[in-house]
Amino acid sequence: MAFRLLIFALSALACSAAASAQASDLAAIAKSSGTPDIPGLKMVWLAPWGDVAKAHPWKNIIVHQTEGPAGSARNGAEAQFKNPTRRGVMVWVETDGTVYWAVADNLVPTHTDGADRNDNKYIDNSKTYHQVNKDTSVGIEFAGNYPDVTRPATEAQIAAWRILVKVLRARYNIPLDHVYAHNWIDYKDARYCEGCALATLAREWGE
Repeated sequence: MAFRLLIFALSALACSAAASAQASDLAAIAKSSGTPDIPGLKMVWLAPWGDVAKAHPWKNIIVHQTEGPAGSARNGAEAQFKNPTRRGVMVWVETDGTVYWAVADNLVPTHTDGADRNDNKYIDNSKTYHQVNKDTSVGIEFAGNYPDVTRPATEAQIAAWRILVKVLRARYNIPLDHVYAHNWIDYKDARYCEGCALATLAREWGE
């Protein structure tokens, strides 16, 4: 019995060490430039990373859902790449988990509706009202909830998000409680809560 407990303890210690090493590696990658390979992510780099020290001073992450069909992330990302400041976001995630980095991180795409929610329905909006907007926030679009807007993100998207949110937070030094759903900061489509499940998962996963 004691031997089994020892084996279990050693196994848990090894897993913890491996997780710590992986987090350290991910943090190092997140501060790099170019088009790095990110373990666990299928990345399509339309706009490579520049020097992170010259990136826009991002403070928040906002999770959006495109209300586009499966397969629409590539088109959205390519259109964004051609016109970076148009209405849209920096990063797009397809239903198969493919991540498209569409905009250089020193540029500011147009997204959110001004952070005009102030009813504290989901979170304390005193910290977000007119503050968590396009000028302060990295936007992420998840494709695929068309024609049923209540359709949740796919398992592949959730798996990609688990890694992607850590990369974004590490690259821009964004606190965990600065990950927001679009519906938490703006009055959106009443049929569903845009980005809420994904933002909640990110916060539940923790550091």
